[in-house]
Amino acid sequence: MRRLSRRAFAVAAVSALTMAPRASSAPGRRDAGTRGAGADGKNADTTEMRGMWLATVANRDWPSRPGLSAADQRGDLLRYLDTAVKYRLNTVFFQARPAADALWPSPYEPWSECLTGVQGRDPGWDPLGTAVAEAHARGLELHAWFNPYRVANHDDPSRLAASHPARRHPDWVVKYGGKLYYNPGLPEVRAFVQDAMFDAVRRYEVDGVHFDDYFYPYPVAGQSFDDASAYDTFGSGFGSRADWRRDNIDRLVRETADRVRRVRPAAQFGISPFGVWRNAGTDPRGSQTRAGVQTYDDLYADTRTWVREGWLDYIAPQLYWNIGLDAADYAELLPWWAATARDSRTKLYIGEALYKAGDTAQPAAWQEPGELSRHLTLAQDHPEVRGHVFFGARDVAANPLGAMARVTADHYRQQVRPPR
Repeated sequence: MRRLSRRAFAVAAVSALTMAPRASSAPGRRDAGTRGAGADGKNADTTEMRGMWLATVANRDWPSRPGLSAADQRGDLLRYLDTAVKYRLNTVFFQARPAADALWPSPYEPWSECLTGVQGRDPGWDPLGTAVAEAHARGLELHAWFNPYRVANHDDPSRLAASHPARRHPDWVVKYGGKLYYNPGLPEVRAFVQDAMFDAVRRYEVDGVHFDDYFYPYPVAGQSFDDASAYDTFGSGFGSRADWRRDNIDRLVRETADRVRRVRPAAQFGISPFGVWRNAGTDPRGSQTRAGVQTYDDLYADTRTWVREGWLDYIAPQLYWNIGLDAADYAELLPWWAATARDSRTKLYIGEALYKAGDTAQPAAWQEPGELSRHLTLAQDHPEVRGHVFFGARDVAANPLGAMARVTADHYRQQVRPPR
């Protein structure tokens, strides 16, 4: 099959989106009045999240390496957007602030080193602005993906750009596990990271504001996150430091949600947390899993409450496990999340581990080209599931084992719009 031109991709995508009927905005359930017969004879929604994460941290997906010319970087970015259209996806989650830096001309933080190899060096173009404009030209939505508290994947502040806020405010920073983090327990930090992120939200017509799974950092054996001073200052009235930490993250989530509605009301706010809230062995409300990490206890992210209280427009838990895995079975977690989202205003999307397809270090299920397609088939039995997001863009383009093509052939026979 010949490769369609970029213009042909855009025309086809926009045409498909224009022809789709407008969806109801009823929260927390399938859109009313949008179900019809699909190409496979089954009922199918005409709105569905079909997304991919495009990670820039450590040049995971894009740019392929630091120091490419602006023209090469731009060309590679556009090819990823064309790839999304090729597989009939409709949303790209573009990592615009991977580590207290920026992929746009920010007055708050330095240019990301993933672009030039030197933090703070102007790459000569505007990646986020280009991503928004070019995604929209192809009929794609673009969600700006921010990491709130990660400062660096090393623990040497002298390696940061001289102008970096973390160097001007060393009291904001905690060294932990060989990395640098902003301290979520400081109100001035919470205010600053929001100001930095919302500079982009004001500038660009982003369709969403997106956080990933990093709040307090993942636990490192034998180490403690040193926020004792902040707890002594701000933790009065809480029964434990864990309760105080969860409140810090709850405040970030609520404040960000309110600010999105004020600054860009048409944009959605969503989070893609680690896929286990709590194991049932810890809390009877939890999932029948035995995961080593629980977001409530280890990352201080009470993801279940965010959904039930309706603080989020959508949640996309990372269910990065295969069907039948003993410690964390996809077939157990999917209905748990569906029940959690049921009758809430929060749309549920499922994060899918495309990157595991064909990886021989993974369980044997990931050597089967149809594993991910089976995930989507299973989700059809749970009407709360409004779509899927695939990690990551590099893997969508590589199509390991033909797994992404299989998903498209089995489930994405026509282009559809994402839910709104």
